[in-house]
Amino acid sequence: MVSKALVIGAYRGKLAELAKLGLEIVAVVPPEWREGGRCYRLEPEADSGYELLVSPMRWNGHFHFHFYPQLPGIIRHTRPDIVHVDEEPYNLATFLGIRAAARNSLPSLFFSWQNLVRRYPPPFAQIERSVYRLASHALAGTDAVSSVLRAKGYRKGLSVVPQFGVNPDVARPDTQPHHGFVIGFLNRLIPAKAPILSLDALEMLPADSRLCVVGDGPLRPHLEQEAERRGLGKRVSVRSRLPSAEIPDLMGGLDVVILPSLTTPRWKEQFGRVLIEAMACGVPVIGSDSGEIPAVIGDAGLIVPEGDARALAAALQRLYDDGALREDLSRRGRLRVLHHFTHARIARLTHDAYVETVAVASSPN
Repeated sequence: MVSKALVIGAYRGKLAELAKLGLEIVAVVPPEWREGGRCYRLEPEADSGYELLVSPMRWNGHFHFHFYPQLPGIIRHTRPDIVHVDEEPYNLATFLGIRAAARNSLPSLFFSWQNLVRRYPPPFAQIERSVYRLASHALAGTDAVSSVLRAKGYRKGLSVVPQFGVNPDVARPDTQPHHGFVIGFLNRLIPAKAPILSLDALEMLPADSRLCVVGDGPLRPHLEQEAERRGLGKRVSVRSRLPSAEIPDLMGGLDVVILPSLTTPRWKEQFGRVLIEAMACGVPVIGSDSGEIPAVIGDAGLIVPEGDARALAAALQRLYDDGALREDLSRRGRLRVLHHFTHARIARLTHDAYVETVAVASSPN
């Protein structure tokens, strides 16, 4: 499995679960990944049951153009039964990995979160078509992604499998005593994630409501300035993104987590991982109706129209006023994660996709 996302230690729980299913996993990861002005270095983790190969990356930080120059040699040396490139089909790293698999007569998979039908300029359109032709199977993060792949002409095997789950033994309810009503916003500080809308909603809530913002991005200075300008400085805290291992502890101090994402012409929410992290920890969630958010939350949280600060404030006020509702959503959220979004569940679905891919590749035509 080739994946820059696996620099995040918590994500590698899926690999451990795959190993428990009897698979030999060799994971190829970069020493770091640069994105949005930050450098995400390989996080420590108890990497047991699988092999982790740290391989140099070229053009690090370029989502579409990065690649691993040592990957073809790694594939020739390890001779895997299947090559899983955990990247979008229009990325150079995906094409080079899938092509290396084909040159060694090995079946291969790619992964996609793209939930909008978009046409790409050269060379990305050609890369995408080549990956569709060479790959044996596709993993789609959601049903919407599956529909996009089919609409764009992908006709081979396809499985709907979210990229990563959570470890419910680590991400679990552990409420910490605190004063007031604490709202968590844990995400990138970019317009599409609507951090300023969170301030708009906070202004409409009782004075003992506080907003805890955890994330980085170009809107951070503006968010901090707006909080001060509106007289909310003492009610808003802003801190940089935390290592994945520290997220469960942070969740324990929150009463609710919000994801008020806004759809743009080029993007709509593809999943919203913070939702399943919060639900696993028994924290109620409120999300907008952008993209996949309603499907992820199901009946385990509250949904509001995107861009509607008053609706967001009203939903927050409901949770502020109704302790029984908070407890009910806490229970529902935890159960939803246990049924759908654990590492073990995602690993089983991935395992089944691998088995299908190998079976098809080895069957006579």
